[in-house]
Amino acid sequence: MREIKYPPKKTKSANTILSVSPEQAAFLRKQKQTRLQIRGIQWLIFICFLISWEISAHFEWINSFIFCSPSIIARCFLEMLQNGELLKHVGITLLETIISFAIVILGSILIAILLWWNQKLSQIIEPYMVILNSLPKSALAPILIVWLGANYKTIIVCAISVAIFGSILNIYTGFVTVESDKLKLIKTLGGNRLDCLRLVVIPASLENILSVMKVNIGLCLVGVIIGEFLAARAGLGYLIIYGSQVFKMDWVLLGIILLCIIAILLYTILQQLEKRRKF
Repeated sequence: MREIKYPPKKTKSANTILSVSPEQAAFLRKQKQTRLQIRGIQWLIFICFLISWEISAHFEWINSFIFCSPSIIARCFLEMLQNGELLKHVGITLLETIISFAIVILGSILIAILLWWNQKLSQIIEPYMVILNSLPKSALAPILIVWLGANYKTIIVCAISVAIFGSILNIYTGFVTVESDKLKLIKTLGGNRLDCLRLVVIPASLENILSVMKVNIGLCLVGVIIGEFLAARAGLGYLIIYGSQVFKMDWVLLGIILLCIIAILLYTILQQLEKRRKF
């Protein structure tokens, strides 16, 4: 018998493009244009600032020795990049920031879980956490130098002390504000406290933890710089403080600019992680 071939059936794919009405298309175009306009104005302000700065320094409206200029900072950047000093300072600061950030996040989550697990312990420790969080952390740096010496350990501990107490309080607050009805449901179904933590508390607090991480990455960077001001022989904090002592203002401003770039990049990475989780 002759084989009869039937045409393939057309199935609706999950990725089928939904039709968009003209009104929706116009609204999306307007939103995109608004975002582009805002971005363009931001870049225009930044470029005008750099041009004004350069012109003011060139015509000696400002003291170029103190305030430098974009061209002086660019030359300093290229010189330090060629001799390898810049990568060394940036690498050390970045490594210390990442290490302290990882310790802060892991330690905060574990301590917050412990406080959530034992309500009596949380009531005992919470006032001390509030006091330590409000304490100016720069006051601890000289004490840490005496205890630990002028080395990278002091810098990392200083960075941890800046961020960890507030991080613990924020994550713990997120744990205790989880909907009680969900916890009751788990207990009604025979679950124990570990099941409540694993199935309800941690998943419900992920967004809060990501928000805390975005704050902590900046705090850890600030703590690292404070530590490098007092106890470092390398790093961007050392570059800034040493440059101010020998009146190399191009080093100081270059270090500040690089810190801004590092902070933006680290924050952007965490922001992208948060967006991927939402999708």
